[in-house]
Amino acid sequence: MTTPSRPAALCATELLAAYADRALSPVEVLLDVADVVGEREPTLNALWVNDLETRRDALLEAARASERRWVAGSPDGPLDGVPVTVKENLARAGVPMPAGNAGTSPAVPTRSSPVVARIEEAAGTIIGSTVMPDWGMLSSGVSSLHGVTRSPWDERLTTGGSSSGAGAAAASGYGPLHVGTDIGGSIRLPGTWLGLTTLKPSAGRVPLDTPYLGRVAGPLTRSAADAALLLSVISGPDPRDWTALPPGAALPDPLTLDRLDNDTTRIGLLLDAGCGTPVDPEVRAVIESAAAVFAASGAEVVPLEPFMTPEWLVRLDEFWRVRSLVELDALDDDAQDRVLPFVRRWAEAGRSVDGRDVMRDYAAIMAIQQATVAATERCDLVLSPVAPMAAFPAEWPMPWGDGDEAMPHIGFTAPFNLSGQPAGTVNAGFTADGRTVGLQISGRRFDDVAVLRALHWFEQHRPAGAAPTWPIAAESSRPQSSGVPRWQTASTLLPSGSRTKAP
Repeated sequence: MTTPSRPAALCATELLAAYADRALSPVEVLLDVADVVGEREPTLNALWVNDLETRRDALLEAARASERRWVAGSPDGPLDGVPVTVKENLARAGVPMPAGNAGTSPAVPTRSSPVVARIEEAAGTIIGSTVMPDWGMLSSGVSSLHGVTRSPWDERLTTGGSSSGAGAAAASGYGPLHVGTDIGGSIRLPGTWLGLTTLKPSAGRVPLDTPYLGRVAGPLTRSAADAALLLSVISGPDPRDWTALPPGAALPDPLTLDRLDNDTTRIGLLLDAGCGTPVDPEVRAVIESAAAVFAASGAEVVPLEPFMTPEWLVRLDEFWRVRSLVELDALDDDAQDRVLPFVRRWAEAGRSVDGRDVMRDYAAIMAIQQATVAATERCDLVLSPVAPMAAFPAEWPMPWGDGDEAMPHIGFTAPFNLSGQPAGTVNAGFTADGRTVGLQISGRRFDDVAVLRALHWFEQHRPAGAAPTWPIAAESSRPQSSGVPRWQTASTLLPSGSRTKAP
């Protein structure tokens, strides 16, 4: 991977080191990220709320304060001056939460979610809330409220979803740290289709305002070190989440992630989910090549037999349809007409489901939990595809287009939501036409550390051709003063109180 030449292209760990060395200022970074957002947001459509526009003076003043702290050698937290985004369904006090849906009347929270509160306590700079599709029930960036969110790699392609805006923001340089949510693959699907390093943490690792079966919040980043850094900030118990885990083993410092005891590691290789869409041969070949990298290092890589069934996946889809139907029926007729037609049709198909069917669906979910833990317990890690296919057209709500085919693409991702096991993604290669292909690495229950270490290890050992060269412009459009250190020029780019150059 080539060394980026603009601040917006740097990882959070690199920014923090540059702040400490006084090689970069939080002011300069904020301004450069604002440039990237200005350049790309009109077509990518990643942000629901763009604080770089709505709170520009406040953000700039916060960056100046961060600069002063770094000059004094006393940063206020582990993310001091680092730009961050959060998905729109993670509450920020005073920011409406429409859940990507034009039919809803957005709730306006009076207090921030645990995730947002932790980021603010760590002195991170939240620059915006990212978009999602209607109720988060699509694997794309298609929304009745926001329109279409597009891939920074190729604007004709999807970002994946439902953390669509977070994925686009991460890959295009809207800062290095982004938080999404995931109930069946919504962090990891943007991971594979955008080349990102992501983590769906263990259930309960990151506290939520509204916990739900399978739902988690976690990082979408461009490096495993950044994912570990962000997880260390947003994890830990909170009384607002009655499912939160107690304090556990310390999460790894990003600088110690490179240890992976491959000579004693047993890794399962899952190439057939046992249900859903067959894996595309190009995707399979990339995952097999990634497994070979682990095997060559001394790990024992063993085939893992499919443990999902087609019926279980159908029943999980039916359970979610009924859940969304309840939300749909809570809207009046005019509001229902504003819901994305695909999502409305998908939810309406649950109208004939009776109570006994819902209980059978729930029993299938319990069976998935049991089968996933049982099938993977003999392995320290499991490698698999994230999805059976590479990225598809941006306008398609699902990987097959606009038809109702249930959820045949989440056979590799959803089981780990239901079992509560940690699972992350890292780019492992590309298709012949240049689309990214992510490797899913999952671990034992609660062992987020092992997954993070494996993601980082693979980043360091994958073939050079598998590492993304991020679609972030090489140079900032902001004029720089030649011959003067960046730190000394940063705070003079916009004098205090001026509005003429504010982001």
